[in-house]
Parts: sequence; structure tokens; C-alpha cells
Amino acid sequence: MSMNRRQFGAVAAAFGLASCTGVSTTSGPSGASGLAADLRPTRNAGYDKWVADFRERAARQGFSQDLLSRAFRGSGYLPGVVKRDRNQTEFSRTLEDYLSIAVSDERVSKGRAAYARHRSTLDAIERRYGVEAHVVAAVWGLESYYGERRGNVPVISSTSTLAYDGRRGALFEKQLIAALKILRNGDIAPQNMTGSWAGAMGHTQFIPTSYLSFAVDFTGDGRRDIWSDDPSDALASTAAYLSRNGWQKGVKWGAENGPGAPSGSVIQPQPGGPQFVTTANFRALKRYNNSDSYAIGVGHLSDRIAGGGPLRASFPPDRYGLRKADRIALQKGLTANGFDIGTADGVIGPKTREAISAYQRRQGLAATGDPSLELLRRLS
Repeated sequence: MSMNRRQFGAVAAAFGLASCTGVSTTSGPSGASGLAADLRPTRNAGYDKWVADFRERAARQGFSQDLLSRAFRGSGYLPGVVKRDRNQTEFSRTLEDYLSIAVSDERVSKGRAAYARHRSTLDAIERRYGVEAHVVAAVWGLESYYGERRGNVPVISSTSTLAYDGRRGALFEKQLIAALKILRNGDIAPQNMTGSWAGAMGHTQFIPTSYLSFAVDFTGDGRRDIWSDDPSDALASTAAYLSRNGWQKGVKWGAENGPGAPSGSVIQPQPGGPQFVTTANFRALKRYNNSDSYAIGVGHLSDRIAGGGPLRASFPPDRYGLRKADRIALQKGLTANGFDIGTADGVIGPKTREAISAYQRRQGLAATGDPSLELLRRLS
């Protein structure tokens, strides 16, 4: 069984938001620069033995010793990769929280700017592959924040670590073998083959097996280069992927249910929240990442990039009785009191909970880290 983007969406996607949860602090393929300490090679005798055994298996499959030596030079066991792989299974977001990040005002404005900046390339890609330019731009926005967060974890290290010590060892060994094939083809040098902690690469986060199947050389320079600052090959590869997975040109992905929505299936991912009408192109987006939230995120972001407005329907209060506006007000109140919550986006994540706990301790309250209407009243 090979691993495709659809399956990978369930593996690495605490995901739906690679561009929000990435570990890289630099934008391009710059090796170990900016990596967290636990994402740098650590001595591990078991891993070293596994690599030695794997290299023998790979050599029997036709990989040269020279290639294997170059591929594994400087590589090693990354404990942070295993930690992230094991922890992400418990992760979940409501659709409201997901869209607050995926279709934030900043992501929309950056998307419109990126769309304008690369309009000629995106239009040429649309003509060749039949996938609308603003849809390709939206995938780019969700996957790497328009190229700003491509990831700089060495792919040979990440995939070999997960093959050795991950929950899906056989699947990631296939990714490692695919990565070696990419190196053998000469599309990228080993030191520049970088990506997310789970091995997704480039502007639109292709896993190695999907790269082999769908990546294209749109620029005609002889390499399928999804890693460089020029996003052309990556964007075209995404369009090629969607086209070959059922995308129908001229058909909307779907829309919020209401006037002007296309015909299709109606879903309501969050009880009490907006309903969406979905089409065959919604299912094509789920081939890229098998998540309703992801497909809605790409679809809605693409509409916003093309000039559309926000959702009309509102989401219900959360389990604390707070609506998004309340949570933003609470975050702003914490910031005004000197606590760092990151961005006031209405998403109660770890930093906001840490700030709430610190505020509660300062006030002599039980440090639960939970938001509440009472806490909002105090901060107001």
C-alpha cells in the first residue's frame, strides 16, 4: 500500500493547518537553521542500526552506495518528530476555530497580494490544468502561508525517524524510499530537501510519494522544484494533483447554504454553525487532505481571495458560553494586563490558557486556565 496525500492528511494533520503548526522559523530550505532543539539529530543506537539495515535493503532495490551516503550524510534521529507524531492524534479544533486561523483577515489579505503578484503564473497554470487560480492560491495559503512557512526539517531525517520509531513505520519507509528516488532523479540536493516534521515538502507540502506521482516541471528547467523561492512548479504541481483527482473546471467547490449556492450535498460540520453545500470539487479538495474542515477552509479562503465576503451565519457559543467576539475581547483584556496570548483571534490555544492561568494566580483564583464569562467581566 502506498501512502497518498489523502492518507497523509490523517497522519500529519493535526493538521489541517500545516502553515499554523509548522516548526520552522525560517521560510526556505535552509537546513537545520532555526530548528527547535528536539528537531536536531540526537544519538540513538537503535536508529543507527535501523538505518544500517535499511541501507542494505535500499541497495538491493538499486540505490547506489554513493547516493545513500550523500542522502544520510548529516542525518539522524529526531526525537521531536516522534513526539509530534504521537501527540497530534489527540488534537482537534472546532470548525469555527479552524476557520478563524485558516481564513483570518491576515491570511486573506496576504492571499490577495500573493494572487496579484503571481497572477500571470496562476492564470497560465489554470489554462493548462483547469484548476481555478484562486483555488490554487488558497491551497498555497493553507499549506505554507504563501511560501513563508515551508518547513526546514531535513526530509531524510524526518522520514527515517518515523520509519524507525513512528506509529506507521511501513508507510514512512515508503516515504523515505520515495525521497531517495527524488534525490536520484536530481530534482534537489540532499541538504536542500527539507519540509515539515512529517516530511511534507515545499510551498504546497507534497509528501514524497505524491511528489513522484504528481509534481511537474512547469518552468521547463529540467527539475520539478517545489522548494525554491519561485513557487511556479509547486503551484502547478498542486493543480496537476487536483486535476487528476477529479477537479471540474467551472464548478464551485461549494458555498455556505443559502441564496446562490450551487446544487449538491448539504453538511453542517459544527452543530449549530453554518451549513455548506458541497460539490464534486469539495471531494477533490479532500483528496488533498481528507478533512471537511480543510476542504471548507480552502474553498472559503479561495472565495475570499477572489473578493468574496465572510460567512453570513454565526457559530454558537462555546462550552464556556463565549462567542468568538467574547473570546477576542478576553484575549485583548489579557494583553492589556501584560500577558502574552499571541494573536487575539478568538482561538483559546495553549498561550491563551497559560495567560489565563497566570492572571488567575495573580488574582488569587484557582488557576484552571479556562475562559469564562466571569473572567471576561473581570478583564473588561
